[in-house]
Amino acid sequence: MPKRVDEIYRDTTDRQFGATEVALGPWTSYSLLHDPRHMAFVLARYKFVAKMLQGRSRVLEIGVGDGFGLPLVAQAVGQVEAVDWDQRLLDGNRTRLAFLENVHYHLLDFNRATPPFTVDAVYWIDVIEHLDPASEAAVLGNIRACLGDDGVLLTGTPNVTSSVYASPQSAVGHVNLKSHDLLRELMQSHFRNVFMFGMNDEVVHTGYGPMCHYLWALAVSPRR
Repeated sequence: MPKRVDEIYRDTTDRQFGATEVALGPWTSYSLLHDPRHMAFVLARYKFVAKMLQGRSRVLEIGVGDGFGLPLVAQAVGQVEAVDWDQRLLDGNRTRLAFLENVHYHLLDFNRATPPFTVDAVYWIDVIEHLDPASEAAVLGNIRACLGDDGVLLTGTPNVTSSVYASPQSAVGHVNLKSHDLLRELMQSHFRNVFMFGMNDEVVHTGYGPMCHYLWALAVSPRR
């Protein structure tokens, strides 16, 4: 006799109800309470990173924050070195995301140092716009130092043309915004090959630079 619908439901959902529930970090919890749509945008950005870096052996994230998108990247690569300058975030991630066995956490400020290891790729999402412009060259130099000759840097940042729509909280911290052209020029000064993308909500494209709400620069092969 075929199973009843309620029996099928229980058979197919028992695994989910038996799973360990994972708490959200401080930044993501704030988004869920005040701007839940933003969570979709953040996950879409991390999905793009995971697709671009698929199969890489060892990658590094600068400014891991509360690790909301980290599982997406960890699923796609061999190992993730997660860097932040706030010990509280690293401690929280170690507890909440302990199931990510291929992630290691490091307290490090790229304004002042480079890690004592090399990686295949580096990515940073919503970080460069917070840099002191005077520190930008030093940070990019430290990034280049931990990459091999065919290394990749993937940069995601809001477009300066979208700043008029930023929340007051975001606007205060965005002290180093770039346009499409300026981001490409910056990356070309540090890498031999640069490929530009735009993003509007969850959609990645190669459309007209000034109309991109969000910018991506995929930079390959550091200049020495």
